[in-house]
Amino acid sequence: MATVHQLRVFLAAYELGSLTAAAARLGYAQPTVSEQVRLLERSLGARLFERVGRGLVPTEAAHALRPHAERTIGAIAQAASAVRAVNQLESGTIRFGVFGASRLYLGSTVVLELLRRHPGVRVELVGRHSTDVVDQLRRGRLEAAAIALPVDDQTLEVHPVMIDELVYVSAHADRLTGPVTAIALGRAPLVLAWASWANDTTRAGLAAAVEAAGQSLQTRVEVEDVETTLEIAASGEADTVMSLGMLHLLGASVPGHVGWAPLRPRLFDRFAVVHRQGAVLSPATTLMVELVTERLLAVDAAAKRLGRSRLAGPRGG
Repeated sequence: MATVHQLRVFLAAYELGSLTAAAARLGYAQPTVSEQVRLLERSLGARLFERVGRGLVPTEAAHALRPHAERTIGAIAQAASAVRAVNQLESGTIRFGVFGASRLYLGSTVVLELLRRHPGVRVELVGRHSTDVVDQLRRGRLEAAAIALPVDDQTLEVHPVMIDELVYVSAHADRLTGPVTAIALGRAPLVLAWASWANDTTRAGLAAAVEAAGQSLQTRVEVEDVETTLEIAASGEADTVMSLGMLHLLGASVPGHVGWAPLRPRLFDRFAVVHRQGAVLSPATTLMVELVTERLLAVDAAAKRLGRSRLAGPRGG
């Protein structure tokens, strides 16, 4: 079978009409070039050159082979260029896993910054929930991801990034006069997000705290997204538990008559960047990790400035 090396030697000899000249161009000894031509002729079962004096004259077989050899060498060069482009972040796809509320924590900021730095790169942010993302990491469908902790998987390398405190959110000022205990939380009319994910880490933490106080976590309303949770809490029909980071990110969407108070015991959402143990991340994924980490740390700093409590104000109109 013909090799790429043999085809390169053939093309040099075809163009230059001399084995000696082909050897000089390629940086090989002349006997090496002669041997490669002989091996190619044997592989193809056809003579490629006739010797005329000190030069070479291509045969009809050589004329027929030339365009195919050029296309093969060209394809190899394009393949190498494509790999270099990915390694240099000029092109390729970054497929990164994200947790369910990433639309709030990460938004479009991370993607836009990545595209600004590397316009040729394609981006996929994948995942509906941390549980789903961890499963895709195990299956090798993702290089790395940002998830909510905890994660019980010894095959993953975990790099904690952010700790986001949970607070009790209500439109009723009388429910926010001090820290909300686990007993009070167990008796509260709650609306909680992530209805489809029974093992959601926030829910699990709340349930554990309430059960430790001899209560059980009860919900009046179950929804999928935090935005709807906030709207229902703002109506006064139910209260909720959200992180300070989310309240900061929702910004003007948080009505002035909605306030919050800390929980007792204090509870937190924890976020980390994870990848498989011992994995060497591609340059593209490494950059994504850096951008995601920067963004989460910025949200963390802003959430801490927000304060652990805010009294509910009067309802408008």
